[in-house]
Amino acid sequence: MTFFQKLYYLNHHDRRGLLMLLTVVAVVGVLFLLVPSDVTADSVNPGNPGKPEQPEQSEQSAQPASPAPQYYAQKERPVERFAFDPNTADSTQLLRLGLQSWMVRNIYKYRAAGGVYRTKADFARLYGLTAKQYRELEPYIHISADYQLASTLVSKEPTHERDTLRHYQEKLAQGQTIDLNAADTTLYKKVPGIGSYYARKINEYRNKLGGFASIDQLDEIADFPQGAKAYFSLNETSPAKMRINQLSLNELRRHPYISYAQARAIVDYRRLYGAIHSLQELSLLPEFSAGAIARLEPYINYN
Repeated sequence: MTFFQKLYYLNHHDRRGLLMLLTVVAVVGVLFLLVPSDVTADSVNPGNPGKPEQPEQSEQSAQPASPAPQYYAQKERPVERFAFDPNTADSTQLLRLGLQSWMVRNIYKYRAAGGVYRTKADFARLYGLTAKQYRELEPYIHISADYQLASTLVSKEPTHERDTLRHYQEKLAQGQTIDLNAADTTLYKKVPGIGSYYARKINEYRNKLGGFASIDQLDEIADFPQGAKAYFSLNETSPAKMRINQLSLNELRRHPYISYAQARAIVDYRRLYGAIHSLQELSLLPEFSAGAIARLEPYINYN
């Protein structure tokens, strides 16, 4: 009986186990055939059987290994010093002065947007420029007179009487006054210490109040110059008065001395108690202090 005939009579589990064993043997044999035969017994170091013999170094292998490739390194530009105008210098000149590329781009953007360097200090505002760099560059900054304001061409000492009147704003002398409620912004500017800004503020506040009842009301304008108050006076003209018994809530609150809460209190009082004959009637309300009633009194009409 041959091997294959005997294999036929084996049961299923034995036959499968035998086939697996044969498969393993076959795989091991194939791997043995594929393993390279470079390492042989002749290559074993006789002095140390467990350690392979080191191959002799050739002349080529004895030479030092070539260094690793270096990354590209940009050469530093030599810094130069020469006269330049930041309004006209090109990128090549600015780079030669030691400025970084992004600084040069900022200069170009500033000039493209209409920016002009009129003084050396203007160039010091360049973003990223250090104090050391500015001190080194400052002696070489030369700004052309063409970039100065045209107003600098006007003589500061006019020789003709007509020019003098044009450039000189006449001011009031000590002891002279103007009517605070009757003057306009042009007259306000004749007061020493009052220019266009405060002249406009006085006029705006007078219109909101309906007229000034006291010179001291000028103190209610922020940072008003105290010395200017001596040049104002008030004639017998009284300020405009509000009809407190007829105005609506929104009309009442337009006055600078009446808040929304006070306007609401006035309207509620009229609804509950009728017409108001004196502001003292409101003194019991929490919205009206004695000071609030005193400054509001000149502006009230009870008709």
